[in-house]
Amino acid sequence: MKRNLIALILLLPYFLFSQIKSADVIIYGGNASAVIAAVQVKKMGKSVLIVCPDTHLGGLTSGGLGFTDTGNKEVIGGLARDFYQRVYQHYQKDANWQWQKKSEYGNKGQGTVAMDGVNRTMWIFEPHAAEKIFEDYAKEFGIQIFRNEWLDRSSKGIKKKDGKIQSIKMLSGKTYQGKMFIDATYEGDLMALAGVNFHVGREANSMFGEQWNGVQVGVFQHGHYFKSKISPYKIIGDPSSGLLPEISSESPGINGSGDHKIQAYCYRMCLSNHPDNRIPFAKPVGYDPARYELYARVFASGWRETFDKFDFIPNRKTDTNNHGPFSTDFLGKNYDYPEASYARRAQILKEHQLYQKGLMYFLQNDSRVPTEVQEKMKTWGLAKDEFVQNGGWPHQIYVREARRMRGEFIMKEADALGKTQVPSPVGMGSYALDAHNSQRFVTKEGYVQNEGDIGVAPLKPYSIAYGSIIPKENECANLLVPVCMSSTHIAYGSIRMEPVFMILGQSAATAAVLSIEHKTSPQKLPYEILKKQLIADQQIVERN
Repeated sequence: MKRNLIALILLLPYFLFSQIKSADVIIYGGNASAVIAAVQVKKMGKSVLIVCPDTHLGGLTSGGLGFTDTGNKEVIGGLARDFYQRVYQHYQKDANWQWQKKSEYGNKGQGTVAMDGVNRTMWIFEPHAAEKIFEDYAKEFGIQIFRNEWLDRSSKGIKKKDGKIQSIKMLSGKTYQGKMFIDATYEGDLMALAGVNFHVGREANSMFGEQWNGVQVGVFQHGHYFKSKISPYKIIGDPSSGLLPEISSESPGINGSGDHKIQAYCYRMCLSNHPDNRIPFAKPVGYDPARYELYARVFASGWRETFDKFDFIPNRKTDTNNHGPFSTDFLGKNYDYPEASYARRAQILKEHQLYQKGLMYFLQNDSRVPTEVQEKMKTWGLAKDEFVQNGGWPHQIYVREARRMRGEFIMKEADALGKTQVPSPVGMGSYALDAHNSQRFVTKEGYVQNEGDIGVAPLKPYSIAYGSIIPKENECANLLVPVCMSSTHIAYGSIRMEPVFMILGQSAATAAVLSIEHKTSPQKLPYEILKKQLIADQQIVERN
């Protein structure tokens, strides 16, 4: 007995040490921004650990969004550009064209010559191809990754001293110590736990002098609205019968006012129409055909745009996105997701899956679906060779926005439209202000309508301020936030693209390493030092 006790005492330091991991930079998150940030830290000669709830690397880039939202590709440089060059190289190998000849796909990959005039890029890809590239980065640069590690979001999950994070603790009990921390998650859990100020929802236009933020009733800049007068009631024209599912009974609010609502989420499904590589849509447990009555009425009105966002990627597959007045976006069902508990988030994900799987089953089997739509839909199914461990279903929901930091600088509508010159730029964006619908409501006339869909193109590519990826120093002096960065709702509609997250991940990592080397906080790091390194690493931070 005494021997066993002595042995336990002797092993205690080893056990405690094994529960504590240290590195110069700790990155919380496993998406594309996180991986690129880790690569940059290693390239600059510092140690780094990726700690993430994820099992699969790459987030949405490897989670179904293979038809990349790029905008102006000329402003995508650095490691982000390197990623898309690796995509091109992947598809130069005949072995990677299993379900389709490369010649059949043609130029759909948006291939372009890189800045050096030699290395070509490809911007459209299969999910598994993207995930392989991220795993290749990890192997090539010797990046240690601790997966399925969930931040303890209680006060026990973080230790701070003198305004700096000393360590973070996971629900597993493991602790990670670092000199600098990067929150690269879509949700911003570490940022919030660190006491950094943030915002959820849409700001009123009056707050920052914007036009396209806040409630936007009657503004239709895409095709995602009800073009015909469709009754929202269970019995057409009879309010006493109650509302159909998926319609809110609340007022949409006054135009320009702020609210807690965020743009809808969906899963970007990877579908295949190859007979040997598709999984038919089974009837999901809990399926209720009544919840798709509104979609049936859309079809009855003559709408026929079902397949308009079946965007083709290699090997006879798609990146299938939301399109039209009733589609894969689950409007109004994600408002509490950004700050929800892990259990509640899991419930929200399950609800989104049931809705979307039910939608696909409805399209393939319900008699209310027009015959020509149903017959074509039956040629599609989940790709067998994608998300294999998840039955073909994407492992990452499209978190189009969650928390947004209130940092040293807030990117606003005018900034994202290219109308201003922001201070200390660390990257560029160029995509339109793109916000999906936030709610579905009943108009004063008694018809159903959507609200929140915005698409406004910038005048030119715009720079993103360094201050937008760092908190105020008095809130946290060793944290960088490249994904839930500091932006208004509508500016984030452009910034939130995956290539931009990669760009900001690299810039955040660069600032973290330089801050360590210069023994200063990211907030006090001289910008000229940062800019010199970014330019040396082929980041594009501004254009004349």
